[in-house]
Amino acid sequence: MDINAWSALSSYPNRRIRVIVPFTAGSTTDIVARAITEKIGRSLGQVLVIDNRGGASGTIGAAATASAAPDGYTIMIQSSSHTVNPSTFAKLPFDTLKDFTAVAPIAPLPNALVISPKKNIKTLQALLDKGRHEPGKLNYASAGQGSATHLNAEKFRMTAKLDASNIPFKGSAEAINEILAGRADYYFSPTAPVISQIKEGHLLALAVGSGKRSAALPNVPTTAEAGVANSEFNFWIGMFASSKVPKEIVERLNKEVLSALSDPEVKQRFASLGAEPWALSSSEFNAYINSEMKSNAALVKAAGLSP
Repeated sequence: MDINAWSALSSYPNRRIRVIVPFTAGSTTDIVARAITEKIGRSLGQVLVIDNRGGASGTIGAAATASAAPDGYTIMIQSSSHTVNPSTFAKLPFDTLKDFTAVAPIAPLPNALVISPKKNIKTLQALLDKGRHEPGKLNYASAGQGSATHLNAEKFRMTAKLDASNIPFKGSAEAINEILAGRADYYFSPTAPVISQIKEGHLLALAVGSGKRSAALPNVPTTAEAGVANSEFNFWIGMFASSKVPKEIVERLNKEVLSALSDPEVKQRFASLGAEPWALSSSEFNAYINSEMKSNAALVKAAGLSP
């Protein structure tokens, strides 16, 4: 390492850090990003500024991250859609594996299968029965073609052998509004934006799509517990940077994320969102990303989704 590089690393960070969130303000990824970046900023002694770059399933913000100066002053907090997009887009302005390094995971967030009480369907089995007795009449909302909410619903639909059609919306907020109005039948929503609606009785959670129950919804079974085995889907949020960012800076950021995740204030905030802190090293998270890309590619192919 030359003396200039050493000097840059030893003084990092000496100015504010831009955190690209490739989704709109108020989205689940944005909410989680804001819950953790304030703590990381205090620890680093610098402000972490959220830059919402929504659009195209997160690829616009990802492209901006990949093309930014690889100095550690532009990072990205992204969802599991990052590992889906290579299979659902015919062409991307970046290479997901070559142009990014996975800095640290932040949290898995179970998707909750929610439905309006107006539908008078109170259990997952009742939903399945309706779909089987009235084939072709059920529909489900998603936050866009190829989104995590779409793939979760597709895996559930295929595993349950349920005849239901996808109604894609621009984002989670629009999908939730359609469920609340009863115009769409069900939606695999990230827990963060629907917990209050569930607790207030405006929405009914029939199941969660993860492999284990959500701590925020302890009485809601997983889809497997409710009778649909092997239907779990992983929705998560993590931190990424350009693959050209020096390893020392990546390791520093990983250390700061792990420290923030152990903070009682962050833990409490995450618990209210249905998120659980997830601690891995950068190398472990990169290995996980490789595995997720393969499994999601297989799911996209099985669902017959065209790029």
